[in-house]
Amino acid sequence: MARKPRRVRSSMDRFFNPRSLAALSIKDLLEARDAHHVHLANLPNVVGTAIGLYRIRKRDRDSHDGAAEWHRNDAAPARTLFNSVIRPWSMPCVLVFVENWAPYTGLRERPDDVVPSWIYLPDGRRAPVCVIHAPHQPRPQYEPRALAFPTGLMGGSYPVVTQEQGTQRVGTIACLVSDDRGVYALTNRHVVGQPGTLAYTVDRGELRRIGQATDHSVGKERLEEVYPGWIARRTLINVDAGLFRVDDLSAWTSQIYGLGRLGQPIDLSVDTMSLGLIGCPVRGFGGVSGEMLGSVQALFYRYRTVGGTSYVADFVIGPREGFERVETQPGDSGTLWVYDEADDVDDEFRPSRGSGRFGPVADKDNPGTAVKTPLLRPLAMQWGGHSTLVPGSDEESRFVLATTIANVCRLLDVELVRDWAIEHSEYWGKVGHYKIGWSACLRPYKNLPRLRALLRANAANISVSDDDVRTGQMPKANQQAFVALSDVPDLVWRYTRKKDVANHFADMDQPADSGTSQGKTLMQLWLKDPASRTPQKWNEFYDHLAPPPKLQHRGALPFRVKQLFEEMVRALNAGNLAHFVCVAGVLAHYVGDACQPLHVSHLHHGNNADEEQVHSVYETVMLDSFSGEYIDLLNSKLAKSESKPLIGSGDAAADATVALMRRTIRRLRPQDIIDVFNEVRGRGQTANMWSKLKTDTVAISADGVLTRACLWSSAWTLARAEKKFTAKQAGKAIDRRVLADLYNDPDIAAANWLKDM
Repeated sequence: MARKPRRVRSSMDRFFNPRSLAALSIKDLLEARDAHHVHLANLPNVVGTAIGLYRIRKRDRDSHDGAAEWHRNDAAPARTLFNSVIRPWSMPCVLVFVENWAPYTGLRERPDDVVPSWIYLPDGRRAPVCVIHAPHQPRPQYEPRALAFPTGLMGGSYPVVTQEQGTQRVGTIACLVSDDRGVYALTNRHVVGQPGTLAYTVDRGELRRIGQATDHSVGKERLEEVYPGWIARRTLINVDAGLFRVDDLSAWTSQIYGLGRLGQPIDLSVDTMSLGLIGCPVRGFGGVSGEMLGSVQALFYRYRTVGGTSYVADFVIGPREGFERVETQPGDSGTLWVYDEADDVDDEFRPSRGSGRFGPVADKDNPGTAVKTPLLRPLAMQWGGHSTLVPGSDEESRFVLATTIANVCRLLDVELVRDWAIEHSEYWGKVGHYKIGWSACLRPYKNLPRLRALLRANAANISVSDDDVRTGQMPKANQQAFVALSDVPDLVWRYTRKKDVANHFADMDQPADSGTSQGKTLMQLWLKDPASRTPQKWNEFYDHLAPPPKLQHRGALPFRVKQLFEEMVRALNAGNLAHFVCVAGVLAHYVGDACQPLHVSHLHHGNNADEEQVHSVYETVMLDSFSGEYIDLLNSKLAKSESKPLIGSGDAAADATVALMRRTIRRLRPQDIIDVFNEVRGRGQTANMWSKLKTDTVAISADGVLTRACLWSSAWTLARAEKKFTAKQAGKAIDRRVLADLYNDPDIAAANWLKDM
């Protein structure tokens, strides 16, 4: 006869009847916490409370089996948000965060300091209490990052800087919003400052004005006004939302850099908010930290009580399972957090209480439109953070405090702008550099089979494939991860090597105002007087401009190419293929700049302030919006193109670069680009520019590909590399960690001002 199985209890059975407590709602938990607020707030060890689902230590048996028998273990380690998880059998509870952890046996002599195991609702029901160890970290060990955002075009995730009372505040733009009076950038109230405060972003390492603070903002609101129907005595929700009116809407996009295109916000209210949000995966892109991954850990976190009034955050966003912390830092305030559908797997450990997840949004506004980026559901806006020490170590764990974006929009009486300038990819501004680099890697390189093998093996290290460019899968503005070499000068060096800023351009068509070169341009001097082809002569030329430009505005592009060409040859002579690939990859960027008309002209940002956006619209928005057609046209053009003759020295490399620059502005005059830019403003501008400029744009891009391939093959031939390296050596991709170590070494391709070259 079979033995009758013994009934076992889960860890929750010790405290309550699961059938009754599984039905506890957010309203029930808020009322239970409110009823015991005075008791909990006065416990000396309590630092905050929230509501959520009971967290189980990963090493506890009931984290793997909800039916496992529970037994008390006073020696169990402290429960933290890092070492505990939510499981489908986790019950609704009140979370109590404590500064110090002590087992029950250690509190027998101080029973009044014990956090209760459960608290009662007014109707006699009870709710479990889950104690979380969260020791405060007074000095967060932040690791500042240098992020490089595309210049000109702006959107959500961009840093915003305000200056008031002699101090500077840095935050992050959440997104664009609008009302019947205009369009605004949304961020935190504490970042916006007083009405009239000017707002700036960081453009090429310098502050650039982008708007002005309005008098419309929301600070703290009573919980019952934010969530009508839920009552909590003397409790304020910190909304912390403010607006600044943007100066020039044509310079903005409603897409969020690093995230994509916005769909409808997740509408959370007393009718739709549920504990199913706990564990929901979310993603943000901060203006300081870049990409941040997290999950909702708790709701209605009471982080401070002063004078009998409690201050509450809607969300605590913490690390996902398997991550130590959310990589957030000061300056990320204002970041928009969206539902991360891609990571919301439907597995056995996903809580299913309430709605729990949110499906993708159909593009109802533009049916049939091809959208290059995913439609994302905005959930919350970050306004603060909290750092705690991981018990038993010096490491910290970071958490985000955020408010629901739906309530922000309702309280400010604004709507999200979701369809402004949405034609580009998730990481806009890279198409030209990456396409030209990829095409150069795939050239035939006749009579140089080992160079051809090396470049094809490392094409994905040097650039990004056509397919990835079409779908917008391009490197982020983040130097923590590997960046394809052809955009390292923009995404990394502009922020880690300040002297490199002048190496990306040269105003070849600007005449000198005085001196022996009066009336002559750098292009004219280069062609007629070989003695002028030195950094010293160029520096003298800049001295005779009125006024003489600063060091960062003295373009040195041809001399940068000469420097890198000679470094490629030295690397090959030393037998160092990794060094060669690294320098060849970054050289590709500068040659790409040389075939862009607005990098070769003093009209780089138009003739006046009204034309300032021409640079970004032409090089960034236009190419990104029509990347597929651009790729097809350029591939067709290159298929019929012959390779350029080889050169034999660094001076010849500089001369080849100037020749490319000359052909570029002769084929496509900068003023012609500006004239077409001025023909149409607002919607339709990009399409008009592409229709009229695409043929010449493709032609100069092809010229850049061929020049780049010429420089690579010339350095390879000059060093007799075909005989130095075996086919096996040449056919191997270089480890990305090796390449990253090289381009992060300041002695590799060291940058200098023109005067020091």
